Amino acid sequence: MDLNAITTVARPRSRDDIGAFADGDAWLAGGTWLFSEPQPRLRRLIDLSTLDWAPLRVTDAGLFVGATCTVATLNAFEAPASWTAAGLIGQCCRAFLASFKIWNMATVGGNLCMALPAGPMISLSAALDGVCVIWTPEGGERRLSIFDFVLSPQHNALREGELLRGVQLPGAALTRRTAFRRASLAPLGRSGVLVTGSIAADGGFILCVTASTRGPVRLAFDCVPRPDALVQRLESQIPPNQYHDDVHGRPDWRRHMTFEFAEEILSELGGERR
Repeated sequence: MDLNAITTVARPRSRDDIGAFADGDAWLAGGTWLFSEPQPRLRRLIDLSTLDWAPLRVTDAGLFVGATCTVATLNAFEAPASWTAAGLIGQCCRAFLASFKIWNMATVGGNLCMALPAGPMISLSAALDGVCVIWTPEGGERRLSIFDFVLSPQHNALREGELLRGVQLPGAALTRRTAFRRASLAPLGRSGVLVTGSIAADGGFILCVTASTRGPVRLAFDCVPRPDALVQRLESQIPPNQYHDDVHGRPDWRRHMTFEFAEEILSELGGERR
């Protein structure tokens, strides 16, 4: 889609070059959504690719994924052997069902900022306790859990002029034992339900629900729960009006599959420990 209202494309080389964010401005990363439909109110694009951010950084704290990291780059990442949860990276990337052209342009940050229920980078960040690092227009920084960053479909917690710098996936989460379940209405359809589970080092059980709900949901237990306790928490923490409703799945189907997958994951991860 040609954006024929654009008059300027800024290409900053550093944070200081970005300048003030004004009405009619938009951040440009991969552009897979930005160029997919008319944007008549926009006048200037700020191209983030010229900032030359490292896509991935392995540190003592875990894995930092830059906002401009592409899905293809993330999928190709070879994690340290001790990161037993790293299999979720590829599983969530493959849930991003798109052509190779989209995979090589779409960015992790763009997927997070779109805040769509089916956003697989939201699913990954939720499963691995992702913390969003946000640059403020005053030159500072603030951090938000992915559960506080994604507010509702296509609404995130960024304030005017703020920029998502990346997401931190902590090392403790990357060493968990995990399980993954996903369903869609078509073999190559958008995720209608995506549920992940993990066992923490202290024996805690964590279940994350995405795609079926309007935003990511995290259920944490001190130990592997009994099936009836898990069902009760699902019922109390996700009321019926929080299940998403669109062409990719009715709320009643999404709810049914969420409970089904939650019980499967509990069985897979819990086993005799319950």
